[in-house]
Amino acid sequence: MSGLFGQFIRRPEFGAMLSFVAVIAFYVAFGGVSLSSLFGAASWINFAANLGIVALPVGLLMIAGELDISIGAMIPAGSMSIAILSGYYDLPIVVGILGALAFGVLVGLANGFLAVRTSVPSLIITLGTLVAVQGLVLAGSVMLTGAASVPLNAPAWAKLVFGQLIFGKFQVIILWWFALTVIFGFVLHAMRYGNWIFAMGGDEVSARNAGIPTNRLKIALFVLSSTAASFVGMCGAIQFNSAQVSGGMNYIFNTIVSIVVGGVLLTGGFGSVAGIFLGALTFAVVSQGIYFTDIDRNWSNLIIGVMLLAAVLMNNTFREIAMRYVPKKSK
Repeated sequence: MSGLFGQFIRRPEFGAMLSFVAVIAFYVAFGGVSLSSLFGAASWINFAANLGIVALPVGLLMIAGELDISIGAMIPAGSMSIAILSGYYDLPIVVGILGALAFGVLVGLANGFLAVRTSVPSLIITLGTLVAVQGLVLAGSVMLTGAASVPLNAPAWAKLVFGQLIFGKFQVIILWWFALTVIFGFVLHAMRYGNWIFAMGGDEVSARNAGIPTNRLKIALFVLSSTAASFVGMCGAIQFNSAQVSGGMNYIFNTIVSIVVGGVLLTGGFGSVAGIFLGALTFAVVSQGIYFTDIDRNWSNLIIGVMLLAAVLMNNTFREIAMRYVPKKSK
């Protein structure tokens, strides 16, 4: 039993689970939050789903030792792509959907190609594409439509699949998040690609010498990252019947923090999909749960920042303790 416990606390998601429980306990103890009202609310789970879909591929990219901050521009890019194609030009919604996803693939290919063909860190590369895509989306929208906001009237089936409200309050994107979590979990923990990702994050040179196609895998991860962000933006445009060139920048900070809270190391080589999932939940509860409390809203940013820092430190502390844990031998 002690051996099983030692293996469990070594898991990346163990610290994330503790952080999630600790955040809820804080709000209940000091904020007067009712668990029934918190878990019955849609705001935080909707927030977590949108964040979680972006966090999944970015988390895998971070496990592989890379980083993508261009997601901040890809979310409005995805929403504007479908709005311009199917809203302004009145093309079939399928064309708009494919256009939004294709734009994500193109940006991901550009990021990945630059990452494998140059020695420039991925942080700098994706910073450049972040700014470039922002400018492209703004200039392209004004040039094509004459405005920075474009309406979109999606057909019923597209609303049902991408923008429906379940029970009138839960976004259908929650189901997409659950499904993608299962898929990413299977890929990372049950397929050889997952071993390759961990090997890249541990030592990319050794992984390449072992025959792992590190360049192709890295490009694929960048494509998944930018396409996922574009998908979230596309779903938002379908749900809210419009798209704007602004927005998405908060996703950079929110995504990275939720991934780190979920137990992924910034240096790569360590993490899990379950941890990333719990990290998104924890971040959502921290940022949205404050509005269910009796705490003065003027203190909200301070409390959110302190709680996120505490969650990261707690995760890191328990991981270090777990790695030093040695089970007692049975006599």
